[in-house]
Amino acid sequence: MRWRVDYVLLIAAVVVFWMTSRTGYKLVLAIEGVPTISVSYWAFAGPALLWIGAGLLAYRLTDIGLRRGRSPLRTVLQPVSGALSDTVAASLIRQRRLVAKAAALIALTVGFAASTAVFNATYRQQAEVDAVLTNGADVTVTTSPGSDIQPDGSIAQSIESTAGVHHVEAIQHRFAYVGSDLQDLYGVNPDTIVAAGRLQNGYFEGGTANGLIAELAAHPDSVLVSAETVRDFQLLPGDQITLRLQDGATKEYVDVPFHYAGVVKEFPTAPSDSFLLANADYVAQQTGTDTVGAFLLDTGGSNVTGIADHLRSALGTSATVTDIESSRRIIGSSLTAVDLAGLTRVELGFALALAGAQRPALPCG
Repeated sequence: MRWRVDYVLLIAAVVVFWMTSRTGYKLVLAIEGVPTISVSYWAFAGPALLWIGAGLLAYRLTDIGLRRGRSPLRTVLQPVSGALSDTVAASLIRQRRLVAKAAALIALTVGFAASTAVFNATYRQQAEVDAVLTNGADVTVTTSPGSDIQPDGSIAQSIESTAGVHHVEAIQHRFAYVGSDLQDLYGVNPDTIVAAGRLQNGYFEGGTANGLIAELAAHPDSVLVSAETVRDFQLLPGDQITLRLQDGATKEYVDVPFHYAGVVKEFPTAPSDSFLLANADYVAQQTGTDTVGAFLLDTGGSNVTGIADHLRSALGTSATVTDIESSRRIIGSSLTAVDLAGLTRVELGFALALAGAQRPALPCG
């Protein structure tokens, strides 16, 4: 306490957190769609310094509170101890070092339990986001490569008439040349894709999800590109981009003009590397075809597996059907996410046991 070690450790923790967050450090990286681990052990110093500093600070505050707060302590103890409140307060003050030690351990235990619960909740939320990004919706129907599936054709009608399906969102999937680089291009309906794809602001740069998708509606020739494409071509908002798309009739690649409107980092069913997001009506107008690449199905989260199994039987080999339940299981056993429910129960149980172990250390007066 005399050397202010708790203050030094807390300041050092803040500095480490600031340094690691400034560089955008991530444990799991997905470069060109290949997940890899990149661990900076220096990043563990921040939490370690924070825990030790917080424990020592709790000790200091308890010691100071008992040493200088006899009158308030006596008032607090009055309802419980009655006439003995002054005696109990004096006993606590004499043994304040022992009380401070127990208080510091209990404070750390409560903080440990709370941080574990918060971590598990946020990790589950992230796993759910990953599942939605991977599968696209509760159930996703992906058409076979080269097939000519129309948004109002027999397959679309069969999907829409399936019991339990609340909404069907058709998405175009094309390929476009950006210079010499071949990228995936997704044509969407700007009026419905935000809700259907559960798009979040974090998926975009330069604006919100609603704002940038609204640009596709207001200016049909707008396109959202990857940050890599912006860097490679030194793009500014409003700049014209000429993409080469395959014509629906001739199958030849033709030049189609677009205007750069913003950056898209994530999109349901899209790959981890560079891709493009455009207005489906404009893409269909320029290429002469409105062929659908995938259907996103909203089932309200109920009977997902049953609906997926029914569509697999009904559609046969004409399309591939995936469901979010399967995606959750795959993600739960993958490199980027694990199910921490069991580990969390163990950690919370340990926290309760540790808190209970401190009770005998408290003086009885």
